[in-house]
Formats: sequence, structure tokens, C-alpha cells
Amino acid sequence: MRKTLLALAISTGALSMAHAANITVNGVVVPEARIDAMVKDMVAHGQQDTPELRNMVKDRLILTVALSQKAVEAGVDKQPAFIEQMEVARTNLLAQAFVQDYMAKNAVTEVAMKAEYDKQKPVWEKEVAGAEKMYKARHILVKTEKQAKDLLAQLKKGANFADLAKKFSDDKGSGMNGGLLDYAAPGNYVKEFADALRKLPKGKITDAPVKTQFGWHIIQVEDIKAQQIPAYEDVKPQIQQALQQQQMQKFLEDIKKSAKVQ
Repeated sequence: MRKTLLALAISTGALSMAHAANITVNGVVVPEARIDAMVKDMVAHGQQDTPELRNMVKDRLILTVALSQKAVEAGVDKQPAFIEQMEVARTNLLAQAFVQDYMAKNAVTEVAMKAEYDKQKPVWEKEVAGAEKMYKARHILVKTEKQAKDLLAQLKKGANFADLAKKFSDDKGSGMNGGLLDYAAPGNYVKEFADALRKLPKGKITDAPVKTQFGWHIIQVEDIKAQQIPAYEDVKPQIQQALQQQQMQKFLEDIKKSAKVQ
């Protein structure tokens, strides 16, 4: 029993060390953390962190390190063109790091975002004051007037609108959801559909099919509401981004103005 436990402890330790082990290329140690950083960057760009990805990154890193070693042996690192490229790269990396550091230390505050929201509210209120009402509607789209009239007759006999939309609507996107459309102003739709929508009171269905360039529609209005200004939480990300851009622009302009250029 003791021997088994000891063997298990050794094997577990070996696995742990293997996972955390650095890579050595021609005697030069390459930290495992460098692979982790490269994988993290690739994951941030949409790839999945898999053993296959890590092996690919490791192989690429080994080749890159080996090539760099050969370059030093060949004296490439002493060539003027290379030295200039290194200086350009160093300058760019320092500039990027400084900007990132500034952004991390000068994040847009909640107070500033709420102040910007309050500043924009009167503008939004003016915009929505004269705006069209928002309609939450359902529709069934079919190819022929006859089919539309048949479905309309079924609805008048008590058939469920959503069930018919799921089964018969050629608009598969809304059809899957019982023909439901998001809240929208009539002006967002084609003219014939918009005109019919404006005439319908809440809860009613069109008396006759409506023809548009897409086919024949049966329309039902579920709700009508006045347009509202956006809630703070809904526009907070956009406000934050806009303030960050303004702050960064001013920061960069100040840095440029303070530089003594001859």
C-alpha cells in the first residue's frame, strides 16, 4: 500500500512538472509562460485553447528560437538594418505599453459616464418627442393571395396566429418565433406593410392580406408604445467607449504638443 501511494505521488509530481516545464532549445531556456502568453493571444482572437493548438505554438516557438540563434551565429544581429528595425520595434512597443498603462490608470469613471448620459438626455428626449410610435407585431408571409385568405379565414375561426406562422410563414426568421417581430417604427418596413401597420389598433389583425414585394402578409399588432430614450445601462458601453476615445485623443494631442521637435 505504501509503495503504491509513493508511486502515485511520484507520477503525479512528474506530470505536474512536465506541464510546468520550460523548453530548452540548444541550451537556451524558453519559459512555459511564453507559450501561455501566445496561446492566450490566439484565444483572444477566436481560437480554442486545445492540446493541438499548444503543440502548434510550441513547435512554432522552437523553430523561431532556433532560427534566432542561427541569426546571431551569422552576425545578423550586428547588421545596421537589423539594429534599426530593433530600434523601431522597441519604440513602438514602448509607446503601446505607455498608452496601455495610461488607460489602465485613467479609466472612465461611473460619475463621468452618468454625467454624459444626463447631458445627452435632452437631445434624445427631443428626438423621441415627435417620433412615430413603436409597434410590436406578428406577421405571416406566404406566396399567394389565396393562401393568405385561407389562413385569414382560419384565424377568424379561432386558429392561433403563432401556430400558423410557425407552420406556414415563408419568413423563416420570424416564423420560428410565431411570426413575432421586434418593436419597431412603421417606417422601418416597406411602405405597404407600414401603411397597414399604422391603421391597426392594438390586438387586431388585418381584415385582408397585404401585398408587398416579398409576397402576401397577414399582420397582427400585439402592442403599441411611444418611443423612449434609452436606459443608462443600455447605452453605458457606448458612452464609455466614446469617453475613452475623447480622453485618449486629448492625451495623445497633449503628448504631441509637449514634444520639442526641431
